Amino acid sequence: MKNPEIIVTSGKRKTSIARAITKKGNGQVTINGYPVEFHPVELLRNKIREPLLILGDKASEINVDVKVSGGGLTGQADASRTAIAKGIVKLLKDDKVEEMYRQYDRTLLVNDIRRKMPKKPAGSGARAKRQKSYR
Repeated sequence: MKNPEIIVTSGKRKTSIARAITKKGNGQVTINGYPVEFHPVELLRNKIREPLLILGDKASEINVDVKVSGGGLTGQADASRTAIAKGIVKLLKDDKVEEMYRQYDRTLLVNDIRRKMPKKPAGSGARAKRQKSYR
């Protein structure tokens, strides 16, 4: 039987996929089993905590457990923050919170659909081409 207090959401960015389990609790946020405070990059740590900071005092009543895989550190951070924000909105069922997130940054609630362009011939990547030499 499903527990209505547990919300499962996901977020994507490039090749990173984050799955967040959001429930009532005491304000703990873990990324792959470790508290978010132990994340190695401070800028990305703050980015992951943005949905909680915008929420204010209500954030101390919510526990979020995120499992994230694929991509690099920045992509994983973006995917995690999207999954966390979606979970909070679903758990609280509050239109004001959703509107606050949308005004702050739309990518908190909507996955970033941009992907890497495919490699083209005559170059090392999507846009770079071999230099032409006349001598």
